[in-house]
Amino acid sequence: MTFPTRLSCRATSDGHGENSPYFDGWKEYETNPYHPQNNPSGIIQMGLAENQVPISLECTLTRLANLCSFMAFRIVSNNGNGFISCVLQLSFDLIESWLKEHPESSICTPEGISSFKEIANYQDYHGLPAFREGIALFMEEVGGRKAKFEKERIVLTAGATAAHEVLTFCLADPGEAFLVPSPYYPGFDRDLRWRTGAEVIPVECKSCNNFNVTVKAVEEAYREAEIRKIRVKGVLITNPSNPLGTTMDSQTLRELVCFTREKKIHLICDEIYAGSVFSGPRFVSVAEIVAKEENVEHVHIIYSLSKDMGLPGFRVGVIYSYNDAVVTAARRMSSFSMVSSQTQHMLGGMLRDRAFVRKYIEENKRRLGERQREFVSGLREAGIEVLAGSNAGLFCWVDLRHLLHSQKTELRLWNSIVKEIGLNV
Repeated sequence: MTFPTRLSCRATSDGHGENSPYFDGWKEYETNPYHPQNNPSGIIQMGLAENQVPISLECTLTRLANLCSFMAFRIVSNNGNGFISCVLQLSFDLIESWLKEHPESSICTPEGISSFKEIANYQDYHGLPAFREGIALFMEEVGGRKAKFEKERIVLTAGATAAHEVLTFCLADPGEAFLVPSPYYPGFDRDLRWRTGAEVIPVECKSCNNFNVTVKAVEEAYREAEIRKIRVKGVLITNPSNPLGTTMDSQTLRELVCFTREKKIHLICDEIYAGSVFSGPRFVSVAEIVAKEENVEHVHIIYSLSKDMGLPGFRVGVIYSYNDAVVTAARRMSSFSMVSSQTQHMLGGMLRDRAFVRKYIEENKRRLGERQREFVSGLREAGIEVLAGSNAGLFCWVDLRHLLHSQKTELRLWNSIVKEIGLNV
């Protein structure tokens, strides 16, 4: 007898988003990854906010120059070794130095072994108090010390992906929707929709104003959802923006706080690149906007250590909510995606070390800005312009419209870049 193989509708649905160019590029890279010695003609991964190997800046930009039909070897004239190393690992040396100076932070060292039994046992599902305190202090620092964060309002999850899903489970029922300004992180289609049954409605932002989010555009998307009989439960923004690398001004944030309050819907602010703003204007957290306001129970923040600290493998995500009921519900759900106690123990002391954190943030910003300027300079010499005002994150929004024969050939161009040029973008 053949065992029945039918899986659940959830398991067999396309909501995971893997049938999309975003994940197709990953698959192409995984089958033919670039390596400077072993596979120099392989695909360079630039479609992920992480690079796994040192990548030749000359090689990357020369490939982009080839896309524009001419070479650009001069791009590395001010870069001695011609390498752009892992962006997320720009400041690993600072973290490694701290760990060497504080061996007791790891339970796998002679200095820290005395804590092994304590950490190995079951811990509070809400997270170690010292770690939540460290997260609160770190979020305060990346926000420029303009707002305070309470550790009691912090919910820990295994990465920002889990944080988004848990918060969606808390706020929306299947069929209800969130408005998301476009262009947006493609993973949101998976994170917000697949298992929750919620929907994502893009808010059209236009290139004529550098894709700035406006309340007018959000209002239009809200009205269209009403016409389609879709209940909107919230607005999700990324600040700094993924994938634009821009920051949102305080006036727009205030308008969004007011708009969502008036509509009685939620405002979710993904701020996972808050500590990676390398030039002005400065980053403004929504926490700063609502610090002295009342009736802010509809505001929630998503954060993570994956980007600003360059530690995606540690899987540390954060939900910070001004809504007591959301905090309670999210903590219950977070038991399915907890951060390991060893991770909390090791990073807790580091995050509470204010002197180290301030040094790390400032130096990381300086290095990130330096790399961004080198890269943009090379792109321009290769005949490629970038979005004006990009000042944050690990992104560079390039203008390739001069290579499009029509609006309908964008996917064809992308395929050429990945498969012929060897860049996953």
